[in-house]
Amino acid sequence: MTQSDKTDQQKPKGRRYLLWGMPIVGIAAAFIAGIIFWGGFNTAMEATNTKDFCISCHEMEDFVYQEYKGTIHDVNRSGVGAVCSDCHVPKDWTHKMIRKVKASKELWGKLVGSINTEEKFEAKRLHLAMNEWERMKKTDSRECRNCHHFDSMMPEFQKPRARQQHLNAMEAGQTCIDCHKGIAHSDLRDRADEAYLEELEAPNPKFARPIPAAYLESLERITAKEAAEAEAKQAADAAARERTQAQIAAAVEAAVAEERAKAEAAAADAPAGDAAAAPAGGTVGADIDWAAVAPANLTLFYPGQASFEWVQNGKTHGGARPLTKGGDACTTCHAAELEAIGTKIAAGGGGKKDEVEPTPIPGKPGIIGATVQAAHKDGNLYVRMQWPDTGHNPVPFVDGGKMDPDNQVKVAMMITGTDIEMGDQVGCWATCHADNTYMPFDPGADAIAANADVAGRLQAEGTITKYLSESRTDIELKGRGGKPLGGWDQLKSQEEIDQLLADGTFMDLMRVYADGSVTNGYLLERRVQNEGEIAASAELSGGMWTVVFSRPLDTGAAGDIALAPGQTYTVGFAIHDDYAAARFHHVTLNTSLALDDPAAAINVSAQ
Repeated sequence: MTQSDKTDQQKPKGRRYLLWGMPIVGIAAAFIAGIIFWGGFNTAMEATNTKDFCISCHEMEDFVYQEYKGTIHDVNRSGVGAVCSDCHVPKDWTHKMIRKVKASKELWGKLVGSINTEEKFEAKRLHLAMNEWERMKKTDSRECRNCHHFDSMMPEFQKPRARQQHLNAMEAGQTCIDCHKGIAHSDLRDRADEAYLEELEAPNPKFARPIPAAYLESLERITAKEAAEAEAKQAADAAARERTQAQIAAAVEAAVAEERAKAEAAAADAPAGDAAAAPAGGTVGADIDWAAVAPANLTLFYPGQASFEWVQNGKTHGGARPLTKGGDACTTCHAAELEAIGTKIAAGGGGKKDEVEPTPIPGKPGIIGATVQAAHKDGNLYVRMQWPDTGHNPVPFVDGGKMDPDNQVKVAMMITGTDIEMGDQVGCWATCHADNTYMPFDPGADAIAANADVAGRLQAEGTITKYLSESRTDIELKGRGGKPLGGWDQLKSQEEIDQLLADGTFMDLMRVYADGSVTNGYLLERRVQNEGEIAASAELSGGMWTVVFSRPLDTGAAGDIALAPGQTYTVGFAIHDDYAAARFHHVTLNTSLALDDPAAAINVSAQ
């Protein structure tokens, strides 16, 4: 019997069938083992992404999680809350693994107890926050954009300021974390160094992106809708004013008829030869046909202690960057929300920490709705303002409840001069500083008196009036090192100030008082009264204030801006109502004015 050749020997069953040179059984076993391993690994990995896992240690549950509860990422109108991993762990595999490896060092922190007490946590939380800010900045806020991509943001559901800032962000290369710190935890931005923040939040051109067509279409729809609503409101307001004016005219006509009847009766009883004296004088603007002058509707809102320094500081004002870096005007973000802002501030709120009004006046209105008409005739400017009387709400911190008992109202108009920092963007806000009277860094009478030289030049007796930054050698904006904001005592030389005046760097200022008296002047190093010609009248009738003032288009006086055709001027109005003084007034944002130009907010029409 012959033996079989070795090649004829039967192979083991597992090796009989090959695929790519490998046993199929081995491949199947490896595949199954891989599935089991991957499933287990991925299950474990996903388990570490749950909220329950993240808050399983007391450091997270007692400190961080308590801040998160109740925030917009926890509870919101969509019903979908974001958990820890949604913001802090990337979704894609590669970056997720990198993040997990980096996060492993947190186990060491747990072992050594680096943040196991509230005191230790508070000491390190800025460092921890900065780590996250920098990570999100580096990735263009990747985790934020998992839910909040620009393509899905519709202006129709955003406030005006958000619409504009998102447009700026797309065009300039800003990213979510630049603006949205502290939305799920305590905001630590005010504890970070200003220079660090400026570098961190600078636009990155790599992040710039085209504006989605859907965004532009939505913006066009909401703009048209708001314009229609504003037009309807203006029509309703105009009809209400006409009714009020008709009531006033009827009352005046009845009063005149009554007085005429009395005069005729007195004349009939008077001895022959006597004659009644004719009234003297006249009303300013009486020769202007106001019915032919289109009114501009202005909303004057209550600003509290929001100073020129405050609006430029990102720690206090969210719009600081668009204002100082983007060149936006105040009206860009706030024109449509003045009532909400004014009402909040008047009630004792405003600002990131409700710091804008520490001494609210109960009952003080947040806004005053006024109409302004302007005309020019025979080389003179005529301005008429009308608004409903706001009633009396006593000031709790002033004896008698009236800050200025002699003036129930005061009206001011400022015209912005040349080369004023952000003058066209902020208007008269450029004169409002944190160290003015009743402002948070008001130096007080003693400090002013102690600096006799500056006080003498400012003619300051216990208070510091408004001024322009250009008149100072330095203005403290950030309060670094505990320095007071402003620069009232950093006065430039008289020669420099004289040159600024000659160059037109000042705010032209006109003020009308409740009795119709008026002052003309300007703001530069202080409030100055000049010799410019001006006249005014003020009247309260039928619950409506009417203030009219007139001055030459070109007075020729130093500190008066000459108004000329073809030029557009940035102006601001203020109303001190209810016997108010100092900062307790209502103001407009930057407003445009021009002669015979319907495109300006206030068109000074020829007659």
